[in-house]
Amino acid sequence: MLDLSPITEDLLIGTTPTPQDYYHLRNLGVRLVINMRLEHPPRPDLHPAPLRFLWLPTVDSPLLLIPIRLLRRGAQAALETIRQGGKVYAHCAGGRHRGVAMGAAILVAQGCPPEAAIALIKSQRPAADPGIFYIRSRILRFRRTWDG
Repeated sequence: MLDLSPITEDLLIGTTPTPQDYYHLRNLGVRLVINMRLEHPPRPDLHPAPLRFLWLPTVDSPLLLIPIRLLRRGAQAALETIRQGGKVYAHCAGGRHRGVAMGAAILVAQGCPPEAAIALIKSQRPAADPGIFYIRSRILRFRRTWDG
């Protein structure tokens, strides 16, 4: 079963969806699924109006930090989707680190201060760990480099 948490009206964060979960995501208004998993590329959506997928392969490791260019790419795609009235689902394996970093980058790109983004995600998704040093550092670095 898909473990997801609504963070804001247009952002959800959680675990890896299966093709059977795509119907549920579509019903929630999700139009873009951002997959942060290196080890699990997105499976095709065979629906006549398929979800859009953005695969940004990363690993969950303090030794291999999430590239800022991938966070930028995801945030830009998310902002475009949200402007068009769609919702965004960011995910990784457990919805604790990589998907959370992407979710925080999206919030920051929308104008939310990094610490507020971290607190909001933690309050809406208790399993999330945006404060762990190697994820928090990426969120803060993203803010320093984000220019819209």
